[in-house]
Amino acid sequence: MKINTIILDIGNVLADFCWEKFFRSFDISEETFEKLAKATVLDTSWDEFDKGIMSENEILQSFITKAPELETLIRKIFSNINGTIEVYDYTVPWIRELKSMGYKVLILSNFSEKCYRECGNKMDFVKEADGAVISYLEKMIKPNKEIYQLIIERYQLVPENCVFIDDRPVNVEGAKNSGMQGIVFKNREDAVIELHKLGVGI
Repeated sequence: MKINTIILDIGNVLADFCWEKFFRSFDISEETFEKLAKATVLDTSWDEFDKGIMSENEILQSFITKAPELETLIRKIFSNINGTIEVYDYTVPWIRELKSMGYKVLILSNFSEKCYRECGNKMDFVKEADGAVISYLEKMIKPNKEIYQLIIERYQLVPENCVFIDDRPVNVEGAKNSGMQGIVFKNREDAVIELHKLGVGI
């Protein structure tokens, strides 16, 4: 086994998915925050948001249905969700470093069209990679096996020569079930150590 391809998630790996901070910036009580979170980010409908199979209005209505008393707040917050993403300072240098060492660097992420669009030039780091599979464009999400097979086929990868890095264990397990190596991301320093164990960067 020789790793030649590094596949990276976006949220909490290359960019901070800081939805809690964003929600609280609207100066709401803790009780309201919890209701809002359960109706949106923590609800299963968020997966449909990332999958891109429902319109933005349908998703918004789904959120509102879960907490109708918060309709005005939900509409206000979701009028622009740029603030839910902040790119880490290390992201572009890390991608460039891995590429300079000869590794193919790909991105595999669950990400909604609305968030991708409204984050604007924050997402420019994606262009630094050698390719990307983003859930809303493919109408499929991790950890479903189809999305791992898609990236394997699209970029003609040999699974055992790939390592996938994601902050969610269930997504890493999905990659392993597709024949890849996997690392559960805690922080960049820890990920570099785990990559070294696989012979990456040595």
